[in-house]
Amino acid sequence: MAKVSQIQEWTSVKRFVGNKDVEFSEITFDSRMASSNALFVAVRGVHVDGHLFISKAIEAGCSIVVCEELPNGEYENTTFVLVEDSALALGEIAAGFYGNPSEKMVLVGVTGTNGKTTVATLLHGLFRDMGFESGLFSTVANFIGSEKLPSTHTTPDPVALNKIMQRMVDAGCKYCFMEVSSHAIDQKRIAGLSFKGGIFTNLTHDHLDYHKTFDAYLKAKKAFFDGLPKDAFAIVNVDDKNGMVMVQNCKAHVKTYSIRSMADYKAKIVESMFEGMQLVINNEELWTPFVGKFNAQNLLAVYGAAASLGCDIREVLLSLSRLHSVDGRFQTMRSASGITAVVDYAHTPDALKNVIETINQIRQPEQALLTVVGAGGDRDKTKRPEMAGVAVSGSDRVILTSDNPRSEDPQSIVDDMMEGVDLQSKIKVLTVVDRKEAIKAACMLAKRGDIVLVAGKGHEDYQEIQGVKHHFDDREVIKEIFDMI
Repeated sequence: MAKVSQIQEWTSVKRFVGNKDVEFSEITFDSRMASSNALFVAVRGVHVDGHLFISKAIEAGCSIVVCEELPNGEYENTTFVLVEDSALALGEIAAGFYGNPSEKMVLVGVTGTNGKTTVATLLHGLFRDMGFESGLFSTVANFIGSEKLPSTHTTPDPVALNKIMQRMVDAGCKYCFMEVSSHAIDQKRIAGLSFKGGIFTNLTHDHLDYHKTFDAYLKAKKAFFDGLPKDAFAIVNVDDKNGMVMVQNCKAHVKTYSIRSMADYKAKIVESMFEGMQLVINNEELWTPFVGKFNAQNLLAVYGAAASLGCDIREVLLSLSRLHSVDGRFQTMRSASGITAVVDYAHTPDALKNVIETINQIRQPEQALLTVVGAGGDRDKTKRPEMAGVAVSGSDRVILTSDNPRSEDPQSIVDDMMEGVDLQSKIKVLTVVDRKEAIKAACMLAKRGDIVLVAGKGHEDYQEIQGVKHHFDDREVIKEIFDMI
């Protein structure tokens, strides 16, 4: 339980209207979840303004409202807490209410377009392997130590974040690793959290349906590093042209990593195959089951974070060699007939290019690459032709299909993708809207030794069509087809 008067200890309050001694035992920003025990925070969201639902929250029994402006009408027995920014206040109030759990652990945030899930998940696995209980917030799943919790957002809302982090503290977690999405930064979902470190992976074309411009997308990512305290660390990928841009105004201690140029943490790929690769990291050799330049960068980010946190480097390298790939990230499967399938979450042009380049660096001249790829509905349309163009330029055959069409007509999405295929390349492109049939077609066209890349959904076990989620797992579909051929 907490009193309204305590809120001024957690966030900046312009004024109170009503009884400051009223108590609350939960926090919500959804009027449908309001109750007599709840504090309702009216947040101005992207699509909906919570101020329009203050009366609904009060009708549901809520007697405490945090808002930027008072609602019209008279509301007896209701306490209003006026703030400048209710989204910011929500994060700070949630942190204070749950006892600031992020201050009781070493919290490290990972942001960038691609690689967030891999880096955060590997850090979680690495520190647990070295004997430190740790928590994880990721796109694939959240973890309190070994306890797996479902993940609905890359970065949860502030109330869920702090509630789960308090459970992490109670479970003895010393570290917490978190994917930090650009949406979460922009919407101030990480307000009130105390980060000890931040990692930047890369910045490429994505989420322009939300941010509108690449510059706005960049600024959202950069804001995370601008907010790091001076006793924190910031590790950035200088192979990305925006790496040093991220830390221009950063007060934290900056470190760099690269596979191409001079950096604090440097790696070279000595040998690469589908089963893994041999690396040299800062003059130390490492064999890892991960594959590709992008994964070498991911491993460097993990190595750098562990080094910045004072871990024994030899122990770090030993643990890294024991870690395995993240679900749906360059996950390989092989049929009895000798066909290799690669399932990857690549859903941006740059991520798809990285995966295709990695396969092309490993495969032999006689091995063909057949790529199955789609693009999500109700999302950034400008990347659709780019995705198809990337697939066509690096593959022998391409099958364009559905991803998560959501409310859009899947055929129209495929048509948008076809705009990126030049006239000369159309001869090697098929369009099969049904994703299962598209995967089946690729596997049937493949010969012994060939590689089938199924990109875009990775770990996801559903396909969303007209707002309804249907069970669909690329890996299950491939296994079913492989068992038939």
